[in-house]
Amino acid sequence: MKQPKFSLTFLLLLSLFCICIIISNLIEIKTIDIGSFFTITAGVIVFPISYILNDCIVEVYGFRKARLMIWLGFAANFLVSVFLQIAIALPGGATWEHQEAMVAIYSSVPRIMFASFAAFICGSMINAYVMSKMKAKDGIRHFSVRAIVSTLWGEGADSLIFFPTAFAGVFPWSTIISLIITQAIIKTVYEIIILPVTIRVVKVLKRIEGGEEVIDKNISYKWWKIYDID
Repeated sequence: MKQPKFSLTFLLLLSLFCICIIISNLIEIKTIDIGSFFTITAGVIVFPISYILNDCIVEVYGFRKARLMIWLGFAANFLVSVFLQIAIALPGGATWEHQEAMVAIYSSVPRIMFASFAAFICGSMINAYVMSKMKAKDGIRHFSVRAIVSTLWGEGADSLIFFPTAFAGVFPWSTIISLIITQAIIKTVYEIIILPVTIRVVKVLKRIEGGEEVIDKNISYKWWKIYDID
């Protein structure tokens, strides 16, 4: 069986994607009030980068490599959750005085991780799917439109799944609804503001990788077909 080849550039982007997902989930437990009406979580400062990377990967390498990246990000998050719980369960040493603080901060991580797993897979796959299908229809034109529309779909699905699952019974529903609306809007606006940088990154990546333009034709969009790469 032919072994797939991955460029160093792709592997670096893959690593950055996983790092952003892990960090965003670890800091997602902190909420921040914006004025009197809007609430966001600290993860908003990192998580949108993963969607920008998702757009870049689909545009340059295609949906199948983006699917692989999304599942690897999922696996990395799962391992972080497992190891955190093992660390909490281990007996502390004589000089360890922060067990309660560690439990208070990270004991909620499994629930947040579970919510994030479901939201992340759905949101990221929808984002990649919309991006890929629009490129298959339009060709290399209209990258900006693809990036914005795919983010609206992806972030919308992510927020609708994540916040009720992670915070139902913890925050009042008014706060949860505020989080859903606010973060979906903020993340999309973030994408729009950073779009000139994304366009530049895509151009640089295409120049580095060379070769033919990748347009997904006659491929399977089934989420679980991880090994369907080339």
